Amino acid sequence: MKTVTHWIGGKPYGEGSSTSDTWGPVTDPATGEVTTRVAMAGPDEVDAAVATAKEAYATWRTSSLAQRTAILFRYRELLNARRDDLAALITAEQGKVHADALGEVARGLEIVELACGLGMALKGDTSTDVSADVDVTSVRQPLGVIVGISPFNFPAMISMWMFPMAIACGNTFVHKPSSKAPSASMLLAELAAEAGVPDGVLNIVHGDEIAVNALLDHPDVAAVSFVGSTPVARHVYGRASASGKRVQALGGAKNHMLVLPDADLDAAADAAVTAAYGSAGQRCMAVSVVVAVGSAGDALVPRIAERAAKVKIGPGNDPTSEMGPLVTRAHRDEVAERVAGAAAQGADVVLDGRDFTVAGLENGHWMGITLLDKVSTDSDVYRNEIFGPVLCVLRAETYEEAMEIVNGSPFGNAGSIFTRDGGAARRFQLEVETGMVGVNVPMPVPVGYHSFGGWKDSAFGDHRMYGSEAVHFYTRGKVITSRWPDPAETAAGPDLGFPASR
Repeated sequence: MKTVTHWIGGKPYGEGSSTSDTWGPVTDPATGEVTTRVAMAGPDEVDAAVATAKEAYATWRTSSLAQRTAILFRYRELLNARRDDLAALITAEQGKVHADALGEVARGLEIVELACGLGMALKGDTSTDVSADVDVTSVRQPLGVIVGISPFNFPAMISMWMFPMAIACGNTFVHKPSSKAPSASMLLAELAAEAGVPDGVLNIVHGDEIAVNALLDHPDVAAVSFVGSTPVARHVYGRASASGKRVQALGGAKNHMLVLPDADLDAAADAAVTAAYGSAGQRCMAVSVVVAVGSAGDALVPRIAERAAKVKIGPGNDPTSEMGPLVTRAHRDEVAERVAGAAAQGADVVLDGRDFTVAGLENGHWMGITLLDKVSTDSDVYRNEIFGPVLCVLRAETYEEAMEIVNGSPFGNAGSIFTRDGGAARRFQLEVETGMVGVNVPMPVPVGYHSFGGWKDSAFGDHRMYGSEAVHFYTRGKVITSRWPDPAETAAGPDLGFPASR
C-alpha cells in the first residue's frame, strides 16, 4: 500500500519512516478499494512545519523579485511537463475523469503564470515634495507564514490558487490538503523543490480537524486561506480571526441558473447538463438549481433529461467516461439520502441515479444522473448543498419571482442567466446577490487576472482569491514619509503643532 507522509523542509517528513501514530485511508472512488494510507498530523507535526516555514521566511522575504520570478517560471514549465501525471493522481483519488482533471491543472497553471508576473503588482507608489523636501512612498510587504487549507474536489487547482501567489509575495507556506486526495499536493511540492523553491518555503501537513485547529491557533501563523463547506468556513474564519490572523474562507454554494422563455433552450439545456453533472457535481461552481421562468420549464426539463440520460458514467481513467464516481462511500450515501428526501417532500423525480452502478466495479462510489423537477424552496434538497450529480428545477411565473428565489438563498457564490434580452441580462447582473455572475455562461469562473469569490454564506473575510485581491491578502501596506534636509540648513527648533503640508 502506498504511504503519503508530510512534506517539511523540502523533503518527506522523517524521510519516509513512520512519523505518525495515526493514519487515514485513501480510497479509489471507482473501485472502493483503499489504495493509500496518509499520515494524520498532530500538534507536533504542525509545530515542526510552522517552525520550518518561519525559519525560511527570514531569508525568503528578502530574496529578490527576479529570483522568485525565475523559480516560478521554472515551476510552471515543470508543472506543464507533468500535467498528465498530476491529472492521473487526481483521478485516482478524487474520481473525476482524466480530461476534467487536465482542465483542473490548466486552470491552476493560470495562477502560477499570474504569479510569474507579480513584480508589476508588488510595485509601490511614490509622491515627491508633498511638503517642503518631504516624500511619501507606499510599499507592500509579506506577512510571514501563511496557511492554506484546500478541499478534495480540486486537489491541485485550489492548491495552485493559494501558494504560488503567497510565495511570490515573499511569504512562506504551510499547506493542509484534504486527506481524501493527498497525493497531488505532494507532487506539487516535489516539483517546487525541483524548480528551486528553497527548503521550508513550501510545507505540507496532512490531517483532520486536529491539524486544522492547531494551524488556526498557532501564534506564528499570520494568515489563513481556506476553501470548503460553509460550516467549516465559518469555523475557520471565527477561530483564526479570534487569534488575530487575516482570513479568507470560501464556503459552500447553491448556484442558480435562471432561464427566461426567450433563451435558446437547447443551449441552456446543454449548459445545465455540463454545469450540473461535470465532476459528478462536486464543484463549488456547479449549477445545482435551474429556475425556469414561465413557459421555459415545460420545454427545458425534457431537453435536460434527454441529454443527461446519455452521459457516460464510468471510471475516470476510462477515456470514454464523461462522469466519474463520488469521492467516498459516505458522501455517495448522503447524496442518495437527500434524493430520497426530495421525493418524499413532493419533487418530481425525472431521473433517479440512486441505483446506478458500473458492471465489475460494484463497490465504487457510484451515483447516477439525478434530475428533480418542481422542487420547493423549503425542501431539504434545495436548502442544503448536495455536492453531487443532482440538479433541481424550480418554477417561477415571472422574472421578479425568480429573482426572489435566487436572492433568497443564503448562498451567494455564483448565478447565471440565459436569455436573448440584453436589458434583462443587464438587470440581472446588477440585481443578483452573488459574487460571480454569468450571462449565457453557466459556470462563470473568472480568469486569473480577475478574482474569485462569492457573497453571503459562500465567503467569509474581505479578500477574494487570486488576481489583485490575492496580492492585498498576502501582503500588508506600509507608508514611508521621509525628509532629507540640506546639511547647510539651520535647525528651526521644535514645533509642537500638528504637522501640516507646506
